[in-house]
Amino acid sequence: MPSPQDTYALILAGGSGTRFWPLSRNNKPKQLLDLFNNGTLLAQTVARLEGLVPIENILILTNAQQVEGVREAVPTLPAENIFAEPAKRDTAPAVALGIGLIAARNPEAVMMVLPADQLIQDVDAYQAVMRDALATAEKADGLVTIGLRPTWACPSYGYIERGERASIVGLVCEHSPFEVKRFREKPNPELAEQFLAAGGFSWNAGMFVWSLPTVINQLVKHSPQLAGFISEIRRSKDIPATVEAQFPKLTPISIDYALMESADRVLNIEATFDWDDVGSWISVASYLQESKNNNRVNQPVSELDSENNIVFNARKGTHIALLGVDDLIVVQTDDALLIANRHQADAIKKLSDLLPPELL
Repeated sequence: MPSPQDTYALILAGGSGTRFWPLSRNNKPKQLLDLFNNGTLLAQTVARLEGLVPIENILILTNAQQVEGVREAVPTLPAENIFAEPAKRDTAPAVALGIGLIAARNPEAVMMVLPADQLIQDVDAYQAVMRDALATAEKADGLVTIGLRPTWACPSYGYIERGERASIVGLVCEHSPFEVKRFREKPNPELAEQFLAAGGFSWNAGMFVWSLPTVINQLVKHSPQLAGFISEIRRSKDIPATVEAQFPKLTPISIDYALMESADRVLNIEATFDWDDVGSWISVASYLQESKNNNRVNQPVSELDSENNIVFNARKGTHIALLGVDDLIVVQTDDALLIANRHQADAIKKLSDLLPPELL
């Protein structure tokens, strides 16, 4: 494993606040919410790195609307380690920006790329996997992905198809890396069932680990625009000005399309830790208190002849009562109230086009 001073983490913490409206807003998306009464998902992401990555080597990318919220969520992080992207350009330009910022500090670094909005509770298991991923990235001339063992045939995730166990000279680790055959896009339900039955497939969790020399070499070969942007950052005498001028010119594209699917060698380590992407109020409900009749609540409610509801009350000094209603999502904040059919939880983000601007 690389030394602590050569180990970095890039946390991607942008995104909109639509799926968890009205609790989430444009300046307070999912990663800045305390959904489970144990801190924001962003703060938990940073805390999981304690002992693995020095706090001064953790960088967070967000956007201008969310910078203040990020600083409040992780006050121990140096202010200069929080960067606002000057434009929305998908994950590949964001990752390239992070690579450039880290390369300007330490061109030999080994870095992790991590989403800010995933729930992982077993920190020891998480760190064990990430240590092995860092060791693999240091030893191997390849890009490392963390895959998740599928628990059901989910059509909403991308998949990673694994090949043979990787042979890497000098690598000793508990979680063996495997060669990646290919990335598979979000499948239809029937194909997802085939993936599950075949075995050898992982969900793509969007977690990557690589050494800077390796990833930059691959970007030069497969995505020269991003490689050129990184080179400009490294040469720049005014990095913020360079980013402000050049980042908006980058083509919006995901890191999977821009690099991972075409890279010469990709390795996969399957996670042994718990994981939840907390994609909707349905996901949140499984962590809330179970009340009568399979109602899930974050605060006590009064209920009569009501089943399978999700109730999240964030307004202090108020009480919610249910009478004769089933399969609802009820979310109350100081300035808004959502009442939705729980079977349409994924469509809540569509409300953003209909809401008053002051509630976004």
